[in-house]
Amino acid sequence: MSHGLNICICGGGSLGHVCAGVLASHPDISVRVLSGHPSKWSNSVQVVDPDGKVYTGPLAKVSSGPEEAVKGSDIVLLCVPGYLIEKTLKSIEPFIGDAAVGSVVSSTGFFFFAHATLGPSARLFGFQRVPYIARVAEYGSKALLLGYKSSLLAALENLPREFAQTLQRLFGTPVSIADNYLQVSLTNSNPILHTGRLYTMFKGREEEIFDHNILFYKEWTDEASQKLIDMDAEFFRLLGKLEVKGIPTLLDYYESTDATSLTRKISSIGAFQGITSPMAPCEGGWKLDRSSRYFTEDFPFGLRWIKELAEQNNIETPVIDEVYDWGMNIL
Repeated sequence: MSHGLNICICGGGSLGHVCAGVLASHPDISVRVLSGHPSKWSNSVQVVDPDGKVYTGPLAKVSSGPEEAVKGSDIVLLCVPGYLIEKTLKSIEPFIGDAAVGSVVSSTGFFFFAHATLGPSARLFGFQRVPYIARVAEYGSKALLLGYKSSLLAALENLPREFAQTLQRLFGTPVSIADNYLQVSLTNSNPILHTGRLYTMFKGREEEIFDHNILFYKEWTDEASQKLIDMDAEFFRLLGKLEVKGIPTLLDYYESTDATSLTRKISSIGAFQGITSPMAPCEGGWKLDRSSRYFTEDFPFGLRWIKELAEQNNIETPVIDEVYDWGMNIL
């Protein structure tokens, strides 16, 4: 595609910053940003990757007005958390025109919300996993691209297969096309991994004060592993009914055979060693932090879709139900 593309990025978080900088570094691409804090942005974003490579380019516009940011775009890319997807889609819907509308990750409900808000003829795309590990260094001007994916899986609806090549060029990563939107919308990563672990950590201890912030992965337990395995088994009964392929079981993904080997594997992953739990300091130690994204995102915009689809398809999921009900009660 040699002609210029107008791309609007919705959201000013870590991924919004990194995608803005990377995409604006293409000479034939004009990037606009829809952000709640337009005055805090400079007129370009600099992105630095682990090898010191710098991506930078001018931003055509940063606006908090959906019409100003979105109108005339060829591609609109949502980089927002689950709880903002529906609100964002409703605000941009009048100005989308013929644009392809996509999400940087699809496991927090993008396709479910887009079908309901934009209708059956909308041109949609969504990645199964985020293309980059991203952090903001200086809001509105500088971000860190901490890691690339070796490949990306995307679902396309009402878009030609060649659109995958456009995505591949934009993100600099090989893109393959999913069988359908469920393959990228349903995942056993955070919606099961985070929720099952939280349940085993805090069930019955919701008000307890702990002497330290528990290391989420390094202090992983066999109880958490068994809960994950049981939830994953229910998840795969749903996938079987829906005929969704291409998603590995958690045991396969972590090259494990049972709860003990899964614990050994998860607790020893180098990149995860320092990651703490959703806890906040309080008098006498640490307590559960109910406002954490582990709760606000992974229960109502992660596990929820698995539970709802299971109910619609008459699949019994007693373990998932128990964990989901506990988490929503916490919220």
